[in-house]
Amino acid sequence: MKKLFILSITIFVSLSVYSATISGIIKEKNGGVLPFSSILVKGTTQGVSANAKGAYTLQLEAGDYTLVCQYIGHATVEKKIKVGKSDQVIDFELEEQQYNLKDVVVTSGGEDPAYAIIRKAIEKREEHLKEIKKFECEVYIKGQLQLRNYPKMLLGKKIDFEDGDSSKRKMILLSETIAKYSVQEPNKHKVEVISTKVSGRSGAFGLSDPQIISFYENTIIAGEDLNPRGFISPIANGALNYYRYKFEGTFYENGKEVSRIKVIPRRAYEPLFSGYINIVEDEWRIQSLDLLLVRAQQLQFLDTLRIQQLYVPTASGWVIKNQVIYPSGKILGFDFFGSFVQVYDKFDMDPKFKPKFFDHTVLKFDDSSNKKPMAYWDSVRPLPLLLEEARDYKKKDSLEQVRKDPHYLDSLDAKRNKIRLSGILFSGQSFSVRKRKENISFASVLSTLNYNTVEGAVINFSPSYRRRFEGRHSLFINPDIRYGITNTHLNPSISAGYNFGKKYFQSFNISGGRNVFQFYNAGPISQRLNTLSTLLYHANYMKIYEADFFRAGYNAAIGNGLNISTNFQFQNRHALENLADPVSWNNSIKGRVFTPNYPTDIMSASMPNNKASMLTVNITWHPGADYIEFPDRKVSIGSKAPTISASITKGINGFLGSDVDYTKWRVGISDELNLKLAGQFNYNIDFGGFFDAAKTYAPDYQHYFGNQTIFASRDLNSFQLAPYYKYSNTAKFNIAAHAEYHLNGFLSNKIPGYKKLNWFFVTGVNALHVDKGADYYELLFGIENILKVIRVDFVQGYESGGGRPSGFRLTVPLF
Repeated sequence: MKKLFILSITIFVSLSVYSATISGIIKEKNGGVLPFSSILVKGTTQGVSANAKGAYTLQLEAGDYTLVCQYIGHATVEKKIKVGKSDQVIDFELEEQQYNLKDVVVTSGGEDPAYAIIRKAIEKREEHLKEIKKFECEVYIKGQLQLRNYPKMLLGKKIDFEDGDSSKRKMILLSETIAKYSVQEPNKHKVEVISTKVSGRSGAFGLSDPQIISFYENTIIAGEDLNPRGFISPIANGALNYYRYKFEGTFYENGKEVSRIKVIPRRAYEPLFSGYINIVEDEWRIQSLDLLLVRAQQLQFLDTLRIQQLYVPTASGWVIKNQVIYPSGKILGFDFFGSFVQVYDKFDMDPKFKPKFFDHTVLKFDDSSNKKPMAYWDSVRPLPLLLEEARDYKKKDSLEQVRKDPHYLDSLDAKRNKIRLSGILFSGQSFSVRKRKENISFASVLSTLNYNTVEGAVINFSPSYRRRFEGRHSLFINPDIRYGITNTHLNPSISAGYNFGKKYFQSFNISGGRNVFQFYNAGPISQRLNTLSTLLYHANYMKIYEADFFRAGYNAAIGNGLNISTNFQFQNRHALENLADPVSWNNSIKGRVFTPNYPTDIMSASMPNNKASMLTVNITWHPGADYIEFPDRKVSIGSKAPTISASITKGINGFLGSDVDYTKWRVGISDELNLKLAGQFNYNIDFGGFFDAAKTYAPDYQHYFGNQTIFASRDLNSFQLAPYYKYSNTAKFNIAAHAEYHLNGFLSNKIPGYKKLNWFFVTGVNALHVDKGADYYELLFGIENILKVIRVDFVQGYESGGGRPSGFRLTVPLF
């Protein structure tokens, strides 16, 4: 009897866990397939999505089910099925949704009924935004990007994907991820990646951070680079000022009446959507939507971006079931399109989170998440692969194995390491040994040659050697040979560094030799810009000295947004003088007298030779910083809090014969504030000074980034009109503040004609106060986003002595 009982239980359990595969094609009646349609098990949030060809697969245990098939703009179809041991094919045909308009009467000049529905949706917007306090679910993310066409050459280099395929249609990205997604209001979330895969890159991590675009938010951020202001939701608080609406009719879904509303932008060149949004009657919530962004609505970098969403009800409220984003565009001749799918399943609307579950690790990859075999993926993905996706996996995974072969790597190196005349002259040249993960690169001849009034023509040859090891470990070595052709000074030096750290990033670097330094060692003017200003405008702004030096530094991230670094530097400094006639070869300006080779604003004679030993400690803190945790490292992704930094530098008198004796300090705070539709406000404020300055030389002063050329620096720490050394000081206290307000299309999109250019306004202020010294201020107004990369400013300066400098400043990528 006991054996019979055990056998009966075994048979019962075996029968109860039978499962079968349900698959099929979802089509439009008398039409084509319906991509990324949703298949749900009625009464649950369990389900899958079809792929881009309308095919789906669903695993179900034995039992009776009702499958619900949905696609935006089409009538829902339900089918009852009985699941046993055998797989089944269940196809669906969906008809276009028929909308009921019989009860709607719109009188001449009367308001469309859509407006009343939208007003009620706006009233309920914040309630629906906050109604779900917490949940946990599983999310499947698949990203796919393809090329339709691409140029043969780019910047003088042949475009070669090294895949043996010369066709213009290519899959350039294919990524899949399955993750557990946990959310707790008001602002806690965590993603734990179970499995992830990138085609052709077995060690890589795919797109893994679910980005639910909530149209219950007033402003929709659909990628910061696509529009820094964001886009206005069709049910935002002020949406009626931006959109027109048209009632298309009603239909019934799960016993609920749903209204279909057409969304129409009132004006071009506003950050607005067009398309359709479906609103549940009486609840005034989103049931689904199909919205489009185009360039005429301030979409940048892409031609179009289409967003589709479908929501389903649960006992705790409605949740998103799937979201599909379709980007397309053309950049530099590359014609691309793609789809990024997110399918949400297995919702737990009342999860029990452990204490401290929500820490600052917001995205975590399991140790084996990127090592799952293809058989695993075939069993778990909620939508079948397209034929071209399956081919891409097979092709690129095979190519990856080939590329690991030393002989193949040698042949690839031989191909890539060919010397190119354009590389030697203009773009630089690099050589790699891939099987050793080594790379040597050389700057172009054009960037190697420069000119100044001290060395004359100067050659600065600085090749770079890099070698990567496992994880974060890498080595770099940079020899530097500088030779002044006219003054015949040879200055050789070398720097080397090693990056490492399992959990957090760390690095150590060392350098030494002889080199030429600007009096402000950070380099307020580039060699190339000084070359142009000297030869074209006869102004030698770069003031330099020569030094034998040694430097050693260490940098480490220690978690919680903290970074520390320290370095010791020794310099044996020697003054340099201008050449007797720096431009004797140019008869038109031969004999011209240039300013001395020292900062005349703070010095009246050349710097005496001196030695300096200096120790610096820096701390940077980003409060509340969040992290991505990979199996072998953690990477900070910042936070919404300002960045705070502090440093102290001690000039150590007597050590290694050092002449200097001072203590210099600095504390800074900076941030970038997203004002959404109103633009972005950035600021950087530095407080500093000297606790003591018993013995200092010009290089030890507190300096500032000035500018005396037409080309501006866009770092938010520079003055656009100030002479490079006019405000250098050793005061006990000083403060430098910089702020810019980028309108990002705000206001400018209201100006007829001008708005079509998509050029943005920017304003700013730079201010300097030096204790017992001169104050200086700048106001600026500019236009940016010209050809995406150019900016022009008019700057007005105010000096405490009454001076009013002014001028235009140009920002271009080359300077």
